[in-house]
Amino acid sequence: MTELRESLPLVSPRAADAPPRWAKIIDQSRCIGCHACTTACKSENEVPLSVSRTYVKSVDVGVFPEARRNFQVTRCNQCVDAPCVTACPTSAMFKRDDGIVDFDKQACIGCKACIAACPYDAIFINPEDHSAEKCNFCAHRIDVGLEPACSVVCPVEAIIVGDLDDPTSKVAQMVGREPVSVRRPEKDTKPKLFYKGAHQSTLDPLAAQRPTGDIFAWASQAREDGHHINSGSAPGAGSSSAAAILAYDVGHTVPWDWRVGLYTWTKSMAAGVYAVLAALVAFGLLDASSSLWTIGAPVLAGAFLAITGAVLVWDLEHPGRFFYILTRPQWKSWLVRGAVILSGYAAVLAAHFLAGLLGGSGILLPLAIVGVPLAVMTAVYTAFLFSQAKARDLWQNPLLPPHLVVQAGQAGAALAIPFAAWLEPDLVLPLAWIVAVASAVHLLMILGELTLPHPTAHARTAAHELSSGRFATPFRLGVLLSVLAMAAPVATVAAMVAAPVALVGLLLFEHAYVQAGQSVPLA
Repeated sequence: MTELRESLPLVSPRAADAPPRWAKIIDQSRCIGCHACTTACKSENEVPLSVSRTYVKSVDVGVFPEARRNFQVTRCNQCVDAPCVTACPTSAMFKRDDGIVDFDKQACIGCKACIAACPYDAIFINPEDHSAEKCNFCAHRIDVGLEPACSVVCPVEAIIVGDLDDPTSKVAQMVGREPVSVRRPEKDTKPKLFYKGAHQSTLDPLAAQRPTGDIFAWASQAREDGHHINSGSAPGAGSSSAAAILAYDVGHTVPWDWRVGLYTWTKSMAAGVYAVLAALVAFGLLDASSSLWTIGAPVLAGAFLAITGAVLVWDLEHPGRFFYILTRPQWKSWLVRGAVILSGYAAVLAAHFLAGLLGGSGILLPLAIVGVPLAVMTAVYTAFLFSQAKARDLWQNPLLPPHLVVQAGQAGAALAIPFAAWLEPDLVLPLAWIVAVASAVHLLMILGELTLPHPTAHARTAAHELSSGRFATPFRLGVLLSVLAMAAPVATVAAMVAAPVALVGLLLFEHAYVQAGQSVPLA
């Protein structure tokens, strides 16, 4: 069967200049869970152990003696509106003319934005070359007229490949005439991977309960390199009323680790300290000739902006390629837009520092008029970066941009307090009031995040993990420290204590929020 099917070209009757629109149907009513597709894919594409371009998930549904095992072949969904392509800053993820979403490992910087963006958990970092990788429809085989390796090797012909625009193809006929399903249609990615006869307990990653103990492939056990394993919902959790239990799965690493929380924290200080001090100058509370404004503001903001950049580069799998963001930008990506904002803000800070150093106080006002909006944009753009992570419902929050502005005000004022105590003692209490008010607003926004109803089960599950689950300890401690920071205006000594308390509390919250957002299983 293999030799015969490999010899048959994929012929379409369309015009020679019209590209096909490739799609797959997984007939789960035929699938026997043999994992032949997984091994064929690994062999054909040299996929190393511990990662998979495609795998078979098993869910047991029902109660003995009325029980059966259901399978789901999981892989890239070849979306029409692929969020990974939009999020990738260097076009390492790209869509071909025939609709296949492919990847270019030489362009990949390893930012993992594509992994965070994919609602289907189909992308991974290859542990050998540290580049993003996924199922690409065996494009090298398609280009020479052969079917993908998984389709060829399937012993029951459960994987069907064809052109959606060819009315004579089996795929087009089945999609047009038979009931088929797609995963997570609410994400509006328009997937071209269709499932026939799939049970909802396999399509919805939250529908089946996860038992205690490991249920993963031998090559997918928890790693020892410090990366958190996103192994599925907590034991006993599930959003389905069916008696369904996850029987076999693979483990997945969370793409963005603690460094992303650290980066949002340092960025809040870099943006907030300049904006807060500029506001104090504008309201006449800080003299425009004070060294805290002329030298201190750009030095403090610049130092933490440099730390932010260093953390961003450190988090890349290919840190030596970080400049690709600016030399081969994909402008829809908020990583690219954020890099431009950070560069513009850095330029203003450098000019401010030189002007303050050389006594050019007359230029500081025009620089601040440009610098403050850039500082606000520096604080806010992460909200749009997170919104491109379509996989993560907790981050699809319209209040996140103003919340980041509030956090920047809290962090910037707290950072400025010890330097004000040295250079401008009368400024300590006004800064303490900013810390207190910003902390109160920050807490109110957290309260709204947790008490307002979330529109999806994914968001509700992530919010539970934040407040009561795996990340409850850093979250609750961060909230407690923000409450204590509200005592900053009591006295100068209280302000000096409250400043580091507020900063530590914000760091703990950022870490918990970023990790909880990624805690919900997607596949």
